[in-house]
Amino acid sequence: MNEPILRLVNIESSYGPVRAIRGVSLEVARGAIVTVLGTNGAGKSTILKTISGILDPDKGQVFFEGQLINGKPANWIVRQGISHVPEGREIFPLLTVHEHLLMGAYTRMDADVVKRDIERMYAYFPILKARRDQEAQQLSGGEQQMLAIARALMARPKLLLLDEPSLGLSPKLVKEIFEIIVRINAEEGTTMLLVEQNAAIALACAQFGYVLEVGRIVLEDTSERLLQKEDVREFFLGMKSDAVRGERRWKRKKQWR
Repeated sequence: MNEPILRLVNIESSYGPVRAIRGVSLEVARGAIVTVLGTNGAGKSTILKTISGILDPDKGQVFFEGQLINGKPANWIVRQGISHVPEGREIFPLLTVHEHLLMGAYTRMDADVVKRDIERMYAYFPILKARRDQEAQQLSGGEQQMLAIARALMARPKLLLLDEPSLGLSPKLVKEIFEIIVRINAEEGTTMLLVEQNAAIALACAQFGYVLEVGRIVLEDTSERLLQKEDVREFFLGMKSDAVRGERRWKRKKQWR
């Protein structure tokens, strides 16, 4: 079996005296989309912040490509191949779309390839090309989310951390953004760890999932098996059978394109 690109071993992280995650262990296979599901406040974002170096764990180990990375500075972790799309996008309101993409490539020295990658981002997100000279504060919520993803991809990550990409968006925009996420994973081979409250669409995209409850992983399985568990749909994921069938049809439609 191939070594996973990311492995967390018994991670515990806190905000001051408050322990946010407890004994979290998970793996992400290279080239896969893996999702972490749970309600608001379950500790999902804390897992991503711990991986990307924003938050140092109290206990445990984070391995990326077999290398221990916890305790390292966030900019060092970016250079190793991990990019983080934070919850709430965290764009810079007065910078233009194009300036955001240049900022995403700040760790790189290959200026000519950076220019080609900017055009590649515009191919994935055509609306950003049309808005390239506009300040980010003038973009809609969905456009800002696309910009945050494109900015992270400009670092050419091996692993992309996505924190609630559906947050605050209309169902139409959520579907559009997740279609792009699936496309990037398929075409670029970028491994993704996706944190989501929208369990139906997350499991439709991912191959494997973890369910987080009050800072602890309470369930892990393939996405297909999680979708088949009635108790998971109703109590952990808040999904009804009709919704699940609809997301499966959407997933099959994407695979046929």
